[in-house]
Amino acid sequence: MSQQITRTDTSVSHFTVLLSATRKGARLGRLMASERLVTWGLPVDNAALISAELTANAALHGRVPGRNVRLTLKFSGDTLRIEVRDACTDRLPAVRSKPEGEAPGESGHGLLLVEELADRWGVIPGLVGKTVWAELSP
Repeated sequence: MSQQITRTDTSVSHFTVLLSATRKGARLGRLMASERLVTWGLPVDNAALISAELTANAALHGRVPGRNVRLTLKFSGDTLRIEVRDACTDRLPAVRSKPEGEAPGESGHGLLLVEELADRWGVIPGLVGKTVWAELSP
């Protein structure tokens, strides 16, 4: 059952945190995103999964030694935007299709999850690093 969130104000809720570009940092990002969503009174499940996937990808594929990952959540109107910025400029994320017969649990297909759960997602390349974002209407 889908829960509809109705906001009567036009304020923007904003949360940003720097995380280490490690598996531990990615886990902390998921936990902090979940806590912030609860604080804002928003559904947690899909947004937490998207946050977890994007931070894990940044830690695994976008890691630059000595540089952090930045997780940002913005909620305005009826849209939640999740952004994860890493320092790697030469590797842009792309959705990989799952080959026939591949065993469940194989890695490398997390963006399929993001594509399925988010209303839209994309990548903003920068001079140093990139931002991968996803938007959904909770």
